[in-house]
Amino acid sequence: MNQESINLIQQYYNSFNQGDMDTFLSLLTDDAIHDINQGKREIGKETFARFMGGMNTNYKEELVDMVIMATVDGSRGAAEFVVLGEYLKTDEGLPEAKGQTYRLPAGAFFEIRDNKIARITNYYNLQDWIAQVSQ
Repeated sequence: MNQESINLIQQYYNSFNQGDMDTFLSLLTDDAIHDINQGKREIGKETFARFMGGMNTNYKEELVDMVIMATVDGSRGAAEFVVLGEYLKTDEGLPEAKGQTYRLPAGAFFEIRDNKIARITNYYNLQDWIAQVSQ
């Protein structure tokens, strides 16, 4: 496994957990691809920044139990983790937010180029999340 790529992904998630969006976004290439869970593909760091602005308005999340892997050449990586969250504000098309908490297994796949993240593909079970916040 490639330790530089593992460290990059770890820094990405540490920045997320600390709410340090400047560092978080600085770890992406300008043309970064974001594959949204069960959604569309977005391209560009600025587009990703807008997405994260909405996420940070609607949700408060911490990622725990992190396991990170990378290919030997460092060009790809993966992470598995648990999302501990609170649903703060209703997101369009989803159940009403009332401060519900959730615990959700999740994962992500990465492409890495020039020691920056060039693609993030996220996955979690949306139906599990909906069931948790609908109770």
